[in-house]
Amino acid sequence: MIRIHNSMSGEKELLKPINAGQIRMYVCGMTVYDYIHIGHARMLIVFDVVSRYLRFRGYELTYVRNITDIDDKIIRRALENNEPMEAVTGKFIRAMDDDSALLGLARPDSEPRVTQYLPEIIKMIGQLIDNGYAYVAADGDVLYAVAKFEGYGKLSGKRLADLRAGARVEVDAGKRDPLDFVLWKHAKPDEPSWESPWGAGRPGWHIECSAMSTALLGTHFDIHGGGMDLKFPHHENEIAQSCGANGDRFANIWMHNGFVNIDNEKMSKSLGNFFTVREVLPRLRHPEVLRYFVLSSHYRGPINYSLEQLEQADSALSRVYTALRDLPEVDLVESEHSARFREVMDDDFNTPEAIAVLQNMTREINTAKATGQAKKLAQAAALGAELRSLGSVLGLAQLDPAKWARLESTVMQAEAGNDAGEGDAAPANRLTDSEIDQRIADRIAARKAKKLG
Repeated sequence: MIRIHNSMSGEKELLKPINAGQIRMYVCGMTVYDYIHIGHARMLIVFDVVSRYLRFRGYELTYVRNITDIDDKIIRRALENNEPMEAVTGKFIRAMDDDSALLGLARPDSEPRVTQYLPEIIKMIGQLIDNGYAYVAADGDVLYAVAKFEGYGKLSGKRLADLRAGARVEVDAGKRDPLDFVLWKHAKPDEPSWESPWGAGRPGWHIECSAMSTALLGTHFDIHGGGMDLKFPHHENEIAQSCGANGDRFANIWMHNGFVNIDNEKMSKSLGNFFTVREVLPRLRHPEVLRYFVLSSHYRGPINYSLEQLEQADSALSRVYTALRDLPEVDLVESEHSARFREVMDDDFNTPEAIAVLQNMTREINTAKATGQAKKLAQAAALGAELRSLGSVLGLAQLDPAKWARLESTVMQAEAGNDAGEGDAAPANRLTDSEIDQRIADRIAARKAKKLG
């Protein structure tokens, strides 16, 4: 059976579907005001693999990943660009879809947008007011009364007393408690707004996911996921909202993926030390290299982004594809490798160990091919079919090996020509190693000088 580390309990727990054979999973998706960066890509790849593996294990999965298309950052970007909010969100949703396709991400079963769920959001806020968990402030905002929810902080391990001690002195005059958070923001000039029982305004960030997840998956579902940075306050507030409105348990298991670091700091837009997927992918032989890099570390731990790590991922994938070259297609027959793959993936989606299974199979294929014996070559072909099958669960080793070799050759020739100053130039959007190193240095220096973020 599958065991998953539950952020709520801090322990690995058996996955026990609420409905036999069915899993309902909600993952907090993108706020679409800019291009996705490598930190975002890690979250997207991690839960893509989780969804692939759950289906591989025979579960009927309903996977929902939202799009936040109402947000302060989006509004600021629209004002800066002097264009409608919808133009900003439309542009970056298309860009996200394009980048996701390149990364080999399967689309979620449902991808709700906040603008499509205003009635559900307004209804949930009304339930919270009726149940005594929310109130209308003097300025027209609707706020959640954190102190009313027993057990607030159980996901993040934070205590109300400690949070209040660290709260800023200059508390909003409309709040009864400095920890209360906004559910509905009253309309301001030059900002988009929608009508509600409390006047024109727009939803706060936290209420969006509570309303969309329960609308699509019910008030009690199996898995809720997202990045580690969402654990507090976003997911903590989701629990308070959803349980306060519906009186149900909300999510059984909470999953959080770790950060991508540069210079031992989290990669993020706010810190200014980020690289977009669009900057990185043209530098790689194929997007599978980025997937391999991400999956080479366990999803819960941090990973350090560097050129060396990407080069190691490229080399490792090349060994796999070299082993698969010239193998005839045969019917899939599972061996002890498949059993081991399931064993490690059942243990909290341990992708580094799953990759080790693929590497062991690669070595066995090469050994068998080296003999030149017909029986051994048949064994190599069988292992190749099994490797491809298991690789598909991770989104790896899915290209034609000959195509991989051509991609490698193209990149090497382009770079060699660029270095020599002759021949075909490298693609215009391909960054050199020195350019990437310089970009990292510039962003770190700017951040330290407080010019960014």
